[in-house]
Amino acid sequence: MNEHETLKAQASALKLHGLLSHWNELTPEQTPWLAELLAWEISERKQRSLERRLSSAKLGRFKSLTEFDWQWPAKIDQQAVHRVMQLDFIQDPSNIILIGSNGVGKSTIAQNVGYQAVMQGHTVLFTSAANMLNDLAAQDGDNALRRRLAHYSKTTLLIIDEVGYLSYSNRHADLLFEIINRRYEKNATLITTNRPFSEWNDVFPNAACVVSLIDRLVHHSEVIAIEGDSYRMKEAQEQALARGKVKRGKTK
Repeated sequence: MNEHETLKAQASALKLHGLLSHWNELTPEQTPWLAELLAWEISERKQRSLERRLSSAKLGRFKSLTEFDWQWPAKIDQQAVHRVMQLDFIQDPSNIILIGSNGVGKSTIAQNVGYQAVMQGHTVLFTSAANMLNDLAAQDGDNALRRRLAHYSKTTLLIIDEVGYLSYSNRHADLLFEIINRRYEKNATLITTNRPFSEWNDVFPNAACVVSLIDRLVHHSEVIAIEGDSYRMKEAQEQALARGKVKRGKTK
């Protein structure tokens, strides 16, 4: 394929129908200008696509893993986290489960994984379990519910944060099962939770689907346990100490 044919193929992929309709009128002298124009258009579309994916991902503000204090957790498999950041689990697709108490960095890791996935061209959605399940439960009518289920099911990577921080009704449990079931072996899911699976019956009391839900989650999954005290509490204590020092300094 010569340069002229390559440029035409690019214009066709970009669906520049107006340009294509006058393609035979182009002269050889216009080829360098055309190549630059198409390169600009490709670059701009990639940037707009990235911006749309970042906006739709709803990742919020988060600390980069380059700033993550790997020495703070009493237990964390740093190599496993870096392996997850390679995003091979999205290609499989499989699931990632981050288990740990409050403040050990689960959400930060999840947000970094989500950001990396967006940068690699994937569609991502970050949501708390409460927001997602309440959103689904609030849908009025079967058609509205089907649309919202599709919204959560179709994204390449769905990150469900904070499963286990609240207790949910059987209705909520059924909705979560429906999402996981729809995504099972089709799209990757990352979940953060402060509860081991043995305690999920407390999260979804009396729900008949809990065993099936866990079964689909852990099949084709990697579970990463993080242990330690809350880093947020450590930062709050350090900030309070610093404010105390400043205050004492002013009173001298």
